[in-house]
Amino acid sequence: MRILMAGASGFLGTSLAERLRRSGHEITLLVRRPAENPGEASWKPSAGQLDPALVAAADVVINLAGAGVGDKRWTARYKSLIRSSRVDTTGTIASTISKLPAADRPRALLQSSAVGWYGDTGDREVTEEAPAGTGFLADVCRVWEAAARPAEDAGTRVALLRTGLPLDARGGLLKPQMPLFRAGAGAKLGGGKQWVPWIAFADWLSAVEFVLGRDDLAGPVNLVGPEPATNAEFTRTLGKVLNRPALLQVPGLALQVALGEFAHEALRSQRVLPGVLQREGFTFAYPDLESALRVAVDAERPAVA
Repeated sequence: MRILMAGASGFLGTSLAERLRRSGHEITLLVRRPAENPGEASWKPSAGQLDPALVAAADVVINLAGAGVGDKRWTARYKSLIRSSRVDTTGTIASTISKLPAADRPRALLQSSAVGWYGDTGDREVTEEAPAGTGFLADVCRVWEAAARPAEDAGTRVALLRTGLPLDARGGLLKPQMPLFRAGAGAKLGGGKQWVPWIAFADWLSAVEFVLGRDDLAGPVNLVGPEPATNAEFTRTLGKVLNRPALLQVPGLALQVALGEFAHEALRSQRVLPGVLQREGFTFAYPDLESALRVAVDAERPAVA
């Protein structure tokens, strides 16, 4: 396929673009600077500028763009950036698709979202049918997904990739934790009873490719593993995999001092299940937490399948 991709400079996007190229797809990367390399094209989503010809030439558009949620302290300015970096990019792409003649529209838009949609679910299991929760990230996910609606209304298949926490030592959740755990300072957060919606990074890549190849899959798709674990279980298992003690605990109050408002999101419980993937027959290579963590941290094995 000819794929137009936004957000390919991040941890997830870089690996996904590489994976799709290896699968034989032709990838054009949208960049916000002047295009300098083959396979790049410039756009300005903050100004709603995207060349319609680029979109018309694509079979599929994949949008993973968005500022990192945990990259900086949540000031009012950074919260605004988290929201605008998602809504502006998605809205620009969806609007451009909607204005194209029907024959020129891409077949599909694979639009990034997050399990933040569900808010804090406590011990309750949720699948894609669950409504949006409450809180800042749930509100962001609601407007983020709504920004893709013009493409859907125009007849393009829109799959909303509600991603959990991909596990890979090179980025995401694990990267900042690895030095602490290797030093024997691994710790559960708060009481440790909150559920963690993890997914093996290799399975995340495979799941995106699975959705890409299924013309009948539209709407929300939870990209999470089939066996969510509590934070205490996650901490204990990572310590086991690294052969290091993980007996410490970071009190909730200490997290609030260190992380500010983001601490509330770090302590939320999300028992999210991959309802659509399981129903449609997707096979997880690493369905349990220990196997997912071992492939994530084992230097002798590739993290990308």
